[in-house]
Amino acid sequence: MERTLSGDDSTTPHSDGRLHAAVALDGRGPCIAEARRVVAGFLTEMRAEHGVRVSQRSLELTQLVVSELVTNASKYASGPILLDLQIAGGLVEVQVWDSDPALPVARAADASRIGQHGLEIVTAVCQSVEAAREPVGKRITARLALVDTPSGEDPTRRR
Repeated sequence: MERTLSGDDSTTPHSDGRLHAAVALDGRGPCIAEARRVVAGFLTEMRAEHGVRVSQRSLELTQLVVSELVTNASKYASGPILLDLQIAGGLVEVQVWDSDPALPVARAADASRIGQHGLEIVTAVCQSVEAAREPVGKRITARLALVDTPSGEDPTRRR
C-alpha cells in the first residue's frame, strides 16, 4: 500500500478551495483497513487543523462507506485502487477508482440474502452516489454530510 497524500504528505486545498487527500491502495485485503485509517486521519485533521465541523457519526459513516466501496473494488477489480477525499460545502466527497469498467448496480433490499448489501448501505447513508466509467475502469463518487442535522434541514447550510 502506498499512501500518497497530496502536497507534502498532508492535506492541501484545491485551487477551488476544497480540502483534499488521496491515497493509492494495492487492492489486497489489508488495503480496506488502510482506507478506513486514511478517512479517520483526514477527517480528524479537518477538525483539528482546519476547523471543519465533523460529527463522530459522520466520521464513522464515511469509514463505513469507504470500507464498502474499497471492498467492492478489491473484490471485483484486479490491481490498484485510488481513494480521493474532499471537503466542500458541508460535505465530504469520497471517490474510489478501480480498473473494472463494470458499473455497480444496487440490488433490491432482501433481508434473506447473504452478502451483496454494500451498495444498498452506501446509498442509504449518503446524500448522493454516482458511478461513472473512466477511460480505464470506473469511479464511484459518494457524498456525505459532515454534521448530523435535524430531519429536513439542509446539511450544507452554514450556521
